[in-house]
Amino acid sequence: MLQTTSATPPAASGIAHPEGVSADEFRAALARLAAGVVLVTAHDPDDGPRGEDVGMTATAFLSVSLEPPLVMVSVRNDSRMDDLLARQPLWAVSVLAEDQRQVAARFAMKGRISDRLLFADVPHGHGAATGAPLIDGALSVLECRTEQRVPAGDHTLVIGRVLTATAPSTDAGPLTYFRGRYRQLG
Repeated sequence: MLQTTSATPPAASGIAHPEGVSADEFRAALARLAAGVVLVTAHDPDDGPRGEDVGMTATAFLSVSLEPPLVMVSVRNDSRMDDLLARQPLWAVSVLAEDQRQVAARFAMKGRISDRLLFADVPHGHGAATGAPLIDGALSVLECRTEQRVPAGDHTLVIGRVLTATAPSTDAGPLTYFRGRYRQLG
């Protein structure tokens, strides 16, 4: 446990700030933080005659506020989802269940095939408030509207107001991500 005995900033107290942490060191340290796994989705109305559904697996997702109901997801800059959410304010989150590991892996692939093909055999519907895909069997689904975008290094923090929230009755546990692998609780 880290304790501080002074309100003096590290630089002012003569203690050097730990600059220069490598990406590998940072990744290894944070791999020990268990995280829930979600699928962030949106509908791109500008992609073709009927548009296209887009999805992205995320572990950097959290509740921000109860009043008003706000959530936040971190998206990589210049990714397809970042570009889409910069112009499309409506999106959704499906909190994945422990048996949805393949869904998470499918939408986390780098250099993957088109999202249209990825959604082809994933059971889903579309949200009434957002038109975004909602994954069948998810522990809960949230439909959101972007309230704020905050640049943060090589990512953008997208804060969304929750428009609808549904938590179907299920005994399934959550899908988690820990030490670089998808896992189940227990």
